[in-house]
Amino acid sequence: MAGVAVIIVTWNAAALLDGVLSALDRQTLRPRRVLIVDNGSADAGRLDAIVAAHAGCELLKLDSNRGFAAANNVGIARCADVEFIALLNPDAYPSAGWLAALVAAAHAWPAAASFASRLLDHTDPERLDGAGDALTIAGKPARRGHGGRAAGCFLAPEEVFAPCAAAAMYRREALTRCGGFDEGFFCYIEDVDLGFRLRLAGHGCRYVPDAVVLHIGSALTGRRSAFALYHGQRNMIFNYVKNMPGPLFWLLLPLHVTMNVAYLAGALLAGHGGDVWRAKFDALRALPMLWRQRRSIQRTRVASAADVWAVLDRRILMGPLRARRTGKAS
Repeated sequence: MAGVAVIIVTWNAAALLDGVLSALDRQTLRPRRVLIVDNGSADAGRLDAIVAAHAGCELLKLDSNRGFAAANNVGIARCADVEFIALLNPDAYPSAGWLAALVAAAHAWPAAASFASRLLDHTDPERLDGAGDALTIAGKPARRGHGGRAAGCFLAPEEVFAPCAAAAMYRREALTRCGGFDEGFFCYIEDVDLGFRLRLAGHGCRYVPDAVVLHIGSALTGRRSAFALYHGQRNMIFNYVKNMPGPLFWLLLPLHVTMNVAYLAGALLAGHGGDVWRAKFDALRALPMLWRQRRSIQRTRVASAADVWAVLDRRILMGPLRARRTGKAS
């Protein structure tokens, strides 16, 4: 068993899809399969002709919007004949060497189960969209270098906390063994949660600077929409409660609580406190379920609290993680 399957989850993204598939057509390492999983789009009727114009692409239409996490799980389950699963958003346009760079990194780093791409801003490629995902000691996820200059920054391969699933690759066996994406997240931070669980299972994550992708970012849901705000604020708590190892959970809990209160206060002042309040309230209501998940995850984890501490960012809140901290070109 070898090869790579690329999974693209779409939702009302027909206008973007042809460009992504054309970029995959130009890959120096061709994927074994390209599977488009459509999440009950209103424009699903347009997808058949787009997919048919690209050899080797398959289209799976779901009857409703099941979310990014669930749709990817459906796709992963249908790709049991490959070694690697690569994920690509419909607003993420990979360079010709993207897939080859990720696979080369996988062969060079057998202890890693996930691989992060170098995301550049689609509208301004001189700026970074992200160089892998980080997690602060307070439980705040963020893309490293987001919004910072790209030139000379984050050019070295290195260990990162998790990949951004807009353009990432995973070892399929490790991915399925840890249960894939948590469908309760629906979307947002589900990739950090998955990366956290892979790390707890003893797997690393490697940032691959040669795997370059132009990324629009939140092209479908809106970067600051109420939808994005709600899921991001709720899922931040989901991720912390489920995954933070016991000693760190209790040590860092005051920081996590303080951060969430600060976000709520800031949202109230900015006039969208209702969305954040609902997110926090729903997270608190979900605590019994999250605690059951936590027990299962922590009972089987391989990584120690010290292992996790070593890869957490030491800041409580963060702006972009700049190259002065990680991965400057040598």
